[in-house]
Amino acid sequence: MVKAAILGFGTVGSGVEEVLRTNAALIERRAGTAVTVKYILDIRDFSGTPFENVVIRDFERIENDPEISVVIETIGGARAAYDFTRRALAAGKSVVTSNKELVATHGAELLALAREKNVNYLFEASVGGGIPILRPMLQCLTANRIEEVTGILNGTTNFILTKMLEENVSFDAALRDAQTRGYAERDPSADVDGLDACRKTAILADLAYGREVCPDAIETEGIRGVTLEDAENASRAGCAIKLLGRSILREDGRIWAFVAPHFVPKTEMLANVTGVFNAIRVTGDAVGDVLFYGQGAGKLPTASAVVADVVDAVKHREVRRVLSWEPAPVSDTQDAAPYVADLADMPCAFYVRGEAGDAFGRCERLSADALITQVMPTGEFREKIAALRASGREIHSVFRVL
Repeated sequence: MVKAAILGFGTVGSGVEEVLRTNAALIERRAGTAVTVKYILDIRDFSGTPFENVVIRDFERIENDPEISVVIETIGGARAAYDFTRRALAAGKSVVTSNKELVATHGAELLALAREKNVNYLFEASVGGGIPILRPMLQCLTANRIEEVTGILNGTTNFILTKMLEENVSFDAALRDAQTRGYAERDPSADVDGLDACRKTAILADLAYGREVCPDAIETEGIRGVTLEDAENASRAGCAIKLLGRSILREDGRIWAFVAPHFVPKTEMLANVTGVFNAIRVTGDAVGDVLFYGQGAGKLPTASAVVADVVDAVKHREVRRVLSWEPAPVSDTQDAAPYVADLADMPCAFYVRGEAGDAFGRCERLSADALITQVMPTGEFREKIAALRASGREIHSVFRVL
């Protein structure tokens, strides 16, 4: 029998306990042994609940208990969770997490510590919630050079954009609806400003290309600037508006990595991913495009991925899973090219709404003040937009076109 501890008993933590209890027989068969929860670490009072005898407040009890071999971290954030994860790994315990902020900012360090202690640090749920993506990238696609990873990585923003496009609802109204339904927090900044998608993009790039990509190196734009006029123009162009996190392998071995709203043609599968669902498209040099689709968040979908990692950790107690990436490279010279390349020379077409006149030459006109440019280097496009604004022209919206 394997005994585990759950850190944090909120939505995901309670979901993990539920899945472990409800599917106990199935999990025992697949893990090769029973998995039980000995401790739940949480600062709240659970007196009078079925969990009152297992809830504790002192992490040292978990850290120093030799019976605990797997720690399940569902606290979130990168402060207490970082401290507890380091201590658990250092104590020779495998750690499973759904914490994208922690993995994105400290993943290389924690994986190195896990390797040193011959234990596992697993985080399938940190990117796609219930969508299996990390294992398929590492196992099923291992024969491929990954050329691009593009995903709808945040269900809240996808819900808001779907409401705007399909129901003619303003951004503010769609956001309020998302908050009422529990899809968005009271402070929705991490979602609507693209921070959540940025962290997930970093993790996907880490695994796809084998080098650490710091979230701070990823140019990130959210969806606050999307208006109903833009949604109408997207429909005219046969497109949907999606917030995409993208990492693209360049010919020189460096990558472009960014998060931004895009016009996505409805002929693309990603354009038809609606509501709170997520999807991740991986492009390999041999396999071509592969799409992973499903619920990217939620109590039981996320718990499903966490428990799958628990089973994996239990099955690999003697031989750890090979999962790692190189730390972010440190330039030997000040003028060395950064691994995450500037977007200036990345070719792309752009949607523009505003007083652009004929600044972009031949283009697709959507309305009197909206157009889609031809493909051009991002730097050249930005220079033209800057010149228009400097001349007093009003530019309302600028989005990429996939």
